[in-house]
Amino acid sequence: MIYKDIAQILKVLADPSRLEILDLLSCEELCGHDLLGHFEFSQPTLSHHMKALLDSHLITMRKEGNKRIYRLNHGLMSDINQHLKDINTASTHCICHDIDKGECDS
Repeated sequence: MIYKDIAQILKVLADPSRLEILDLLSCEELCGHDLLGHFEFSQPTLSHHMKALLDSHLITMRKEGNKRIYRLNHGLMSDINQHLKDINTASTHCICHDIDKGECDS
């Protein structure tokens, strides 16, 4: 995953309602109707949030009859978490080891 991809996903995650949707999906699959019952916004607003989450691959969707069933993409969430941990840690594969140092040293 590259920085541009991570930044795009973080933009999607920057919305409190979307974070709450992800939290609701963290334990189990839910249909849109169940999600809508939890929030005090309209169905079009929920659809807007779900589209953003689907487009960023943070959730997956399958159809079951006329229902849309949503699931958290635990794999992608783990990848994002690991990349953020890597940024916060000077590991052996950190890009900080690639920088030429010495210009600022006195």
